[in-house]
Amino acid sequence: MSYSDTANKILDAAERVARQGGYNAFSFRDIANEVGIKSASVHYHFPTKDALGEALAKRYTERFMNGLGTIDPTDAKAALKKYVDACGVALKEDHLMCLCGMFGAEIQLLPQVVAERTQEFFQHNLSWLEKAYSALGLSAAQSKVSAARLISTVEGAMMLSRSLNDISIFDSVTEGIV
Repeated sequence: MSYSDTANKILDAAERVARQGGYNAFSFRDIANEVGIKSASVHYHFPTKDALGEALAKRYTERFMNGLGTIDPTDAKAALKKYVDACGVALKEDHLMCLCGMFGAEIQLLPQVVAERTQEFFQHNLSWLEKAYSALGLSAAQSKVSAARLISTVEGAMMLSRSLNDISIFDSVTEGIV
């Protein structure tokens, strides 16, 4: 999905805030102030907060999945490691949580369209990981459980690391998980 420069700046600002405090942590006024535009300009690009939240989750999913790329069936362990490393980058370099992890924690409070895009993020992640585990020779049922376990572990490690302000927890928890 392609956005104008201003729309991307709005999305970048909203994503940064949402990855720190969730969906309800930002308002159009906050985003407008950060970007240096009027609140009406935010509404021009994203008529409602629901539309902005949907665009955030969709863009985040596309970027994350594109970053993972395709799985080399001859080196599925490398793909799994790449997944863990990609999640670690969010925490270690950006000092932020996974956007959809934040949204997932508050899914019952999200507008339906934002909840659906958040669920799509996790469905894409599960599917990608299931393919990697299948390439390792696990059955479909084992791959499904292993994929869910890896996502749960990584998201939990991010949350615990952030809660305790100790990024080393992420590495300790995810070391050897693949």
